[in-house]
Amino acid sequence: MAKVTEHLKSNNGKPIFSIEIIPPTKGTNINDLLNAIEPMMELKPPFIDVTFHREEYFTKQMPDGSIKEVRTRKRPGTVGICSSIMHRFKIDPVPHVLCGGFTKDDTEDLLIDLNYLGIDNVLALRGDFAKPYDTFKAKKDGHQFANELVSQIKDMNSGKYLHEDSEYLNASDFCIGVAAYPEKHFEATDLDQDMENLKRKVAAGADYVVTQMFFDNQKYFDFVNRCRAEGITIPIIPGLKVLATKKQLDILPRLFYLDMPEAFRKEVMACENDKQAKQLGIEWSVQQCRELIDFGVPALHFYTMSKSDTTMAVARQVF
Repeated sequence: MAKVTEHLKSNNGKPIFSIEIIPPTKGTNINDLLNAIEPMMELKPPFIDVTFHREEYFTKQMPDGSIKEVRTRKRPGTVGICSSIMHRFKIDPVPHVLCGGFTKDDTEDLLIDLNYLGIDNVLALRGDFAKPYDTFKAKKDGHQFANELVSQIKDMNSGKYLHEDSEYLNASDFCIGVAAYPEKHFEATDLDQDMENLKRKVAAGADYVVTQMFFDNQKYFDFVNRCRAEGITIPIIPGLKVLATKKQLDILPRLFYLDMPEAFRKEVMACENDKQAKQLGIEWSVQQCRELIDFGVPALHFYTMSKSDTTMAVARQVF
């Protein structure tokens, strides 16, 4: 097993193929997910990101008429999925580790479990709001920002734990990824503030960056060039999503706060059905990938939503 940064250096300057998957909903057989991953092993991805979905809340009326707030997690199982990926495919999993929903002690316990399993890579994220709330609130004694989470992971890599003082504590050796937003995180006031947030994560110890999905390569090119001008030298992996339905033309910008290129939008709108839209999405993504390869990206990272057909249709043409 190896670190993400080691994988990025090991392909003789050529970009590697990697994917992100989501855990199945609670009660679903994991074999459905593993079987969906199987076709993508054809391209030998050296690592697979596994998302971590935070808790959600809903209200429930009790028999006495009172209202109780109930906590649930619809997609648990990230650590178990990572272990299954290692066992079945012999490749590196990259679990997402969140600020949201975790205390610092919870985080430490999770990192210890990952370390015991031999998982050497994590993606450190603040995480989304806890539904149905529309603002982010850290747990008591939790991290408010991703750079704080990166610092805790980096401390553990130095053998520094939260409450233990012994100099003989086992040091972990995590490779730490962080997120970035070529089109700006929706909560940042402007691109300058967003860049400062990324610089704090890098200064805290991030080893590489994965971007939010985008459909306009120029946004990525401009972002990378600005990062380099700001002194950020670590690898910046582009995140990609293949449009599969006409509805996604509106859903993806709303969910992920991104812009669709007007030329692409017009072509998709002219499609008569989803089959045509999917084919157009594949063609657009192939062109994106070829331009990104020419730019010299270290990897092409696909947000698959745990489905393989469109991703494989693109990857077979560019790898």
